[in-house]
Amino acid sequence: MPFQAPITIAAALERMARHDYVLPAIQREFVWGPDRICKLFDSLMRGYPIGSFLFWKVSGDTVKSYTFYDFVRTYHAKNSPHCPTLDVERGRDVTAILDGQQRLTALNIGLRGSYAERLPRMRHNNPLAYPTKRLHINLLAHGDDDELELAYHFRFLTSDEARARDEHTFWFPVSDIRSIDEGAQVFDITARHELPNAAGRVLFKLYEVVKRQTLINYFEEEDQSLEKVLNIFIRVNSGAVPLSFSDLLLSIATSQWRERDAREEIHALVDDLNRTGQGFNFDKNSVLKTGLVLLGKRDIRFKVDNFDRHTMLAMEEGWDDIERALRLAAQLLSDFGFSSATLPASSVIIPLAHYAHLRRLETGYLRRSADASDRDELRRWLLQAVIKGGIWGSGLDTLLSGLRAVLDAEARNGFPRASLEREMARQSKALRFDPLEVDELLDLKYGATKTFALLALLYPGIDVRNTFHVDHVYPRSRFTAARLRAAGIPDEDIPAYLDRVDRLGNLQLLEGTENVDKRAALPSEWVRRAYPDPAAQVGYLARNDLGDLPPLAEFLSFYDRRRTLMRERLLGLLGVDSSAVTERREPTEDSNAGPPTDHLSVVPGSRRRDIAAHIGSAFFSQPSGAFLTINEIRNHRSEEYGDEFPSAGAISARLFPATGRCTVSGVEPGVNERGVRGARKV
Repeated sequence: MPFQAPITIAAALERMARHDYVLPAIQREFVWGPDRICKLFDSLMRGYPIGSFLFWKVSGDTVKSYTFYDFVRTYHAKNSPHCPTLDVERGRDVTAILDGQQRLTALNIGLRGSYAERLPRMRHNNPLAYPTKRLHINLLAHGDDDELELAYHFRFLTSDEARARDEHTFWFPVSDIRSIDEGAQVFDITARHELPNAAGRVLFKLYEVVKRQTLINYFEEEDQSLEKVLNIFIRVNSGAVPLSFSDLLLSIATSQWRERDAREEIHALVDDLNRTGQGFNFDKNSVLKTGLVLLGKRDIRFKVDNFDRHTMLAMEEGWDDIERALRLAAQLLSDFGFSSATLPASSVIIPLAHYAHLRRLETGYLRRSADASDRDELRRWLLQAVIKGGIWGSGLDTLLSGLRAVLDAEARNGFPRASLEREMARQSKALRFDPLEVDELLDLKYGATKTFALLALLYPGIDVRNTFHVDHVYPRSRFTAARLRAAGIPDEDIPAYLDRVDRLGNLQLLEGTENVDKRAALPSEWVRRAYPDPAAQVGYLARNDLGDLPPLAEFLSFYDRRRTLMRERLLGLLGVDSSAVTERREPTEDSNAGPPTDHLSVVPGSRRRDIAAHIGSAFFSQPSGAFLTINEIRNHRSEEYGDEFPSAGAISARLFPATGRCTVSGVEPGVNERGVRGARKV
């Protein structure tokens, strides 16, 4: 593998434009963001080394045996994020890039193209969300750019942004340097714009970097064996941090498929899956892993050996079935109300896809009344598997293999929920809950990933196939200290109001139109308007455990009553014995501190210890005004608890009761300067 004479960046750009330089199918997508592109140009201007490149000389005799792609030039995160396919004519020699694609693409975008990414807080379907930006350099900048850690100030700017001019700002389009043929032209430009000599020196430096200095140092492999090239590629790329292993495996799949383009097929499928319903965040990992599962591959780990030629050809042959199963699984998830905002783990789609694959389910399954009970079983298992923590993390491959074995044996007779739960229990991933877990779930807040699944399990009446929202029963806009005070809420109750407004007891599922209509109305007003028929109103209130919806002054009583009803309902749905544990765990801001016995349960028949006595003991030797966090109080050794500890939740509940004021004498509940809850000695 000889080391070749280095070339200039301008020469490399010309070869990319002529398609002399191409990307082999084993390459991944372009993954650099604009900041990293700017840093590459800054490194070049500062004379820093940017590493050598590895090229593969592909002869015209074998070029038609492989698939090639062009370099991205005008990157658009929505419309053109992928490398375009390139049709290389037979008989033409090309040079394929094995190592250096990201750097060459960054140069191509900076010097020949543009970059368009979605603006924050703008919807993906808004045409104004993706402004086209080109790379510029500020010729008048002095010193380091602290924001991007650059000595030379490179930025991607729109045309309007680039027009900004003052004594410290003159943005020059980096791509314009390509039209300069000799150094003297640089100073013609600076003179025309009346720029100082320092600006001319910056521009001349850019000219030399792009057109004069031979900065592209590369090795070139000439062997035509794909196997050898693939091994070289794996050796070179598998250790690079930005290259994920799934990128490498996708590249291998792409090089092995015969009739289809694996990259195009998989990317198109991922894009379609993510457009289902309200949108998901699936990636190629999910698709590749599903392929291994559905093919019956014994070992489904992401290893190069598992993506051998035999497996890849089998995946290509069975691609239509894999694709069909994944599409149906995504639609099922959407019909159950899930989306990117409410699905905690993308891997849950894999057993659903395998079930659809085994039963060869078609879209009719989604609506047929004959399949309603089967869908209910699947939905029940899915909701519990999403709500339960620790299921889809470590040991995922072992879990998926076990679930596949159960489905292979029993799925043809319907969804085997009970058998799947037994297998999960065998793997120490049981879908069993204890009362303390239930209490933790009931304290989930608005915006938590599991909140939707929990409400959907509790109140299955809403048709989540339509647009719906997780909404506050008592509107959040009413819960500011000033507005609560104006409504006559006592100061001592305001912290409890602010704490509970976003918790599950004040949340419900509403269809989109209902949510828009409700807005900031108090619930009693909205219910009368939305359900004028008294019978319908009573039914709605009963189905959602809403009671009589008292005025705002009685919100805390409403919250406690509804939370109790939710708890009873959830205990029943999850099959939990409520007598197993009697001490409730409360959420705390400082719950990660302290010894591992954080949540001590009290078994029936054991002595009920006095939390207030323990709290008082913690403050006994403290000076007046001393503040202790909940966990500092908890970790105190008291006669009341001996060698054990109360739970942080029990202390929190006593200091910050749901209604009324703290009754522990000698202390005043509050937060310290870091916002951590506790109490101060008075």
